[in-house]
Amino acid sequence: MIGESELAHLRRCVDLARRALEAGDEPFGSVLVSGDGAVLGEDHNHVASGDRTRHPEFALARWSAEHLTPEERSAATVYTSGEHCPMCAAAHAWVGLGRIVYATSSAQLTTWLGELGVPPPPVRPLPINEIAPGVTVEGPAPELADEVRELHRSYHSGRPTSV
Repeated sequence: MIGESELAHLRRCVDLARRALEAGDEPFGSVLVSGDGAVLGEDHNHVASGDRTRHPEFALARWSAEHLTPEERSAATVYTSGEHCPMCAAAHAWVGLGRIVYATSSAQLTTWLGELGVPPPPVRPLPINEIAPGVTVEGPAPELADEVRELHRSYHSGRPTSV
């Protein structure tokens, strides 16, 4: 069960996803939190640049490898608006980050994008634990699903969001 402090971090992820959308990018946002609860970093998607690897989860994994000890990484949690893609799940596991808590799942996103007529991505969406079986994963957070869905609808339909 996702607690109130975790929901606060997930709400920040959704705010970051909204910021990405406002910048013309795909709506994804993530926050890296230390084992003692301090926010270490946050980011949102930057794939509109043409580099489809510029996901916030990947950037936070790289930052943690450069700035945190292995012990600090394993105690940290990555909160994210959407479940990690296979690339980001692998990066997370390779650098030894701890838990992942996500607002919406890859299965939810796949359903929503299918309803919008968006073609499938070039990499199959898979659950995190199929890529990184040793990572503790929690999510989704049903109370955030409608808001995240609206961000994706807005991005893919080209209409401004009302959320």
